[in-house]
Amino acid sequence: MPFWLTLIIQILATVGAVLVTLWGFWRFVVRPYLDAKVAELIEASREIEPAVTRGVKKGVADTIRDLPESALDGTVKESTRQFLKFGSGLFENGLSSFLGSAADLERNRQQNAGSASKDTKGS
Repeated sequence: MPFWLTLIIQILATVGAVLVTLWGFWRFVVRPYLDAKVAELIEASREIEPAVTRGVKKGVADTIRDLPESALDGTVKESTRQFLKFGSGLFENGLSSFLGSAADLERNRQQNAGSASKDTKGS
């Protein structure tokens, strides 16, 4: 048998053995491990939402139970009133409640332009 034919057969046998070994490792070791981990994650994700809901309900109930009566009389009502006022202002005025009105923006541009022209004259 010629040397080159022996070399090709040896290379093909080596490649075949490596591929069969890698496939077997993937099929019988890695894949079952990954399947088990995915099943654990799915089960954990199913348990998270009810646990969070129970925790939030318990936390809110504990917080309301622990609030003193005086807090319910004035402080909470005042902060609620301020929050509602802010919300209605935001709803009615949109982003201008944060950024200012168009007149405010124009006034700022004029002031900035005036201060920029003073700076260039002074230098």
